[in-house]
Amino acid sequence: VQLVESGGGSAQAGGSLRVSCSASRNSKRRHCMGWFRQPIGQEREGVANINSNGETKYSDSAKGRFTISRDSENTMYLDMTNLNAEDTGTYYCMARPGAGCPLSSYGYIYAGQGTQVTVSS
Repeated sequence: VQLVESGGGSAQAGGSLRVSCSASRNSKRRHCMGWFRQPIGQEREGVANINSNGETKYSDSAKGRFTISRDSENTMYLDMTNLNAEDTGTYYCMARPGAGCPLSSYGYIYAGQGTQVTVSS
């Protein structure tokens, strides 16, 4: 599975951004897919994910502000609102085959190159 992120960029605190992830068309299964972010000098953390049934999970910091979705072409989106400086980081689209869809990075064997999100206060 090849994953390509797009979107992101810079925003002021309180603003909104969208990041997108396109999965390769040869992916025959709708894997568990998620967004992970990694601030500079910190570990990668799960932000939100969505399973093959469309069920979603969010980190505590993302709940109420971020919305994850995916379309029929297996493109995944993360709409981010009310951004704050702590949302700054490189956002990675990742996919996990098999059963289960945790917010931890365990089992996510596919990842894109990442896209930068910078929020200024």
